[in-house]
Amino acid sequence: MGVENLPIGIHIILDGYEISPERLTDAIRLSQALTDAAQAAGMTPLSEPSVHLFPGGGLTAFLPLAESHLALHTYPEHGYIAADCFTCGKPDGADRAVAVLCDALGQGRFDIRRLERGR
Repeated sequence: MGVENLPIGIHIILDGYEISPERLTDAIRLSQALTDAAQAAGMTPLSEPSVHLFPGGGLTAFLPLAESHLALHTYPEHGYIAADCFTCGKPDGADRAVAVLCDALGQGRFDIRRLERGR
């Protein structure tokens, strides 16, 4: 397989359902989960995670990486999280990062889609 046939990046989209509202509102835990996910994947954070808390308890968190990014958005009133991991240069790293995020969320039901970007 030549370089022209390899994707530029891997983008994993995670939908998590039936997640404990306590886990979805725990900014410290989720911020640490992003950092842990990057470390497990061998990725390079460019800063600390940025976290924004919304009235009512949901949050958005973002971790920029030299290899792209990790992001998540929580909806505790629905027991739902939308997360994504985009990475270039670490094809199997995205899978490891998402596994760490799922572990941090605990019990729940996860729908994971893996996309090859930039063919």
